[in-house]
Amino acid sequence: MSPSLLVTRRLPTSVEARLAESYDVTLNPSDVPLSSAELADAMQRFDALMPTVSDRLDASILGSQKRQVTIVANVGVGFSNIDVAVARELGITVSNTPDVLTDATADIALLLLLSSTRGATAAERKLREGRWDGFSLVDGLGMSVQGKVLGIVGMGRIGRATARRASLALGMSVVFFNRSPVTGLDFEATQLESLDQLLALADVVSVHVPGGGEAPIIGAKELAAMKPTAHLINTARGDSVDQDALIQALATKSIAGAGLDVFLDEPNVPDTLRALDNVTLLPHVGSATQEVRTAMGMLAADNLDAFFAGNELPSPV
Repeated sequence: MSPSLLVTRRLPTSVEARLAESYDVTLNPSDVPLSSAELADAMQRFDALMPTVSDRLDASILGSQKRQVTIVANVGVGFSNIDVAVARELGITVSNTPDVLTDATADIALLLLLSSTRGATAAERKLREGRWDGFSLVDGLGMSVQGKVLGIVGMGRIGRATARRASLALGMSVVFFNRSPVTGLDFEATQLESLDQLLALADVVSVHVPGGGEAPIIGAKELAAMKPTAHLINTARGDSVDQDALIQALATKSIAGAGLDVFLDEPNVPDTLRALDNVTLLPHVGSATQEVRTAMGMLAADNLDAFFAGNELPSPV
């Protein structure tokens, strides 16, 4: 008898077809996120769960009475939606899908970097709302990035890919802060000893940490330490940045701008943030290409296949 599997959100057709061949699979054709009660119920009725970032699997859900789930194959590189420590205590295997979305997310980081530094959101709004009076040599001036300093917070796969693009394609100088030493880079970059050093130097700060920590790595103190001409980019996790503090910094122009692909309480984005002209907002599309989302689903399926065959998982957490 095939293991029973619940897939919490829609996946590319080819991935769903593959899962249907090997598992007693229940899909979610509506693509509506499941409630906490539905997730808790699923823990009792299925052998495996394939969730994503929108599914919060905390201790109360993972520890559901009469739990049947033995593996959670998360579709996403991040896993801050899962209480991994509790899962480990309960003997639940957790996997993720790293590597396959690195380039796509780095591309979005650069898109946000260029949009923010060139004031693209404000310029587009002016045009769409019929407020553009024609070409001007002095209106709506942005910041050139050539020769400017990009500060990478978290030099993992996506941080490196973003830094490489910025260095080699845009001509930016790269500095970075990482908790462990980083070597073997094929572009010029300088590792700094502290986040404070990075914030004081960087013209653009790009966040690439996993999220899920006790406090945001970029809070009010860190925003205050940035240059007033600096821009903040976040393609990591919404809880990596203090969202209220960022809104205040943007509204008072204590920093010049921001580009965000992630938010604290997705899909809810505060009206105060959406109203600002000096921030570019994207609806969590860092990995949103057909090729990448298919590869993510296939890697999650690889993890499931390996688990139920008693083999080593390709990408365990």
